[in-house]
Amino acid sequence: MEPITINNFTIYFENQGFKTLNKWIKEHQPGTIFILVDDKTMENCYPYLMPKIETTARIEVIEIDHGEEFKNIDTCGGVWSAMVELGCDRNSLMINLGGGVITDLGGFIASTIKRGIPFMHIPTSLLGMVDAAIGGKNGVDLGNLKNQIGVINGPVMTIIDPEFLKTLPQQHLVNGSIEMFKHGLISDRVYWNDMKASHNFHSDHFNSLIYQSALIKSDIVTMDPFEKGARKALNYGHTAGHAIESYLMEHPDRAAVLHGEAIAAGIVVESYLSVQYADLALDSYKEIKEWYNTLQLNLSFTDKEVLEMIELMKYDKKNTNGAIKFVLLETIGSFVTNQEVSNEMIMEAFQELIN
Repeated sequence: MEPITINNFTIYFENQGFKTLNKWIKEHQPGTIFILVDDKTMENCYPYLMPKIETTARIEVIEIDHGEEFKNIDTCGGVWSAMVELGCDRNSLMINLGGGVITDLGGFIASTIKRGIPFMHIPTSLLGMVDAAIGGKNGVDLGNLKNQIGVINGPVMTIIDPEFLKTLPQQHLVNGSIEMFKHGLISDRVYWNDMKASHNFHSDHFNSLIYQSALIKSDIVTMDPFEKGARKALNYGHTAGHAIESYLMEHPDRAAVLHGEAIAAGIVVESYLSVQYADLALDSYKEIKEWYNTLQLNLSFTDKEVLEMIELMKYDKKNTNGAIKFVLLETIGSFVTNQEVSNEMIMEAFQELIN
């Protein structure tokens, strides 16, 4: 697969990526290479990576606990301290080996320590490969509010190797695929159809779908690197989805959901709003709802809970002057941004989550 270039960094695939990594290390001679992992990727992914790195530089592994609840400034403080104690300087390199939490967090840490050191992403989750490790967004949550603190700063490179997917349970593969479905909804009806027809996560065909998903996101990011216009489309399903995810994180009596699962529910809510406000065809909405039903998430919320989530939506980064702004679909494959909707219609849309 050909490399994909986004502004000032490149996405490489499989062995080509590791060859390029070693070439970069040889040319730049970092004094210390920091590898950020969580307990899961340390066990399942680090042993696969290490034989591929060719260097005499000192390698320091920093391990954190896995999970969204650790994507916060307290974790950053611990990692910053460890890096300083281990001799981090401006010539150090950071490699982020993990899913979206590791790449978001690690990119933010590397972008801020010593006013910035070079870093690379090696995403090990499907969600990381098609979303989190592409586009240069790095950051952490503020309490239960998603991605409130961060910077936009690209890595030296991102390496995508589908071999890591073999370490993931089925639920996490489905979770990552939801962002791929979203890419089809906002930009490519044919791709949406191809995703619906694909059922094998470990095949050359699915690897090509990963590549196409990376292309879709990179094309949008190249057009709009700082999210002033078209890049907002990548947040389709996220205004409602992030509110769902944050609400469930804040209420431990409710079953938690993975990021992609919350976004799938957000896609249904925002697709229903698209029918009301952006003239999305009812047949297209039904098609999206049928896809959602196959996920069997069985999410439902009371009106009181939805009102609490509407309050959370007010913190969405797309908002301006206190107004909640949605990305909505005109058709499967095209979108409009900056759409305001009524709270009453949001509450009605949430009822659509009930099968």
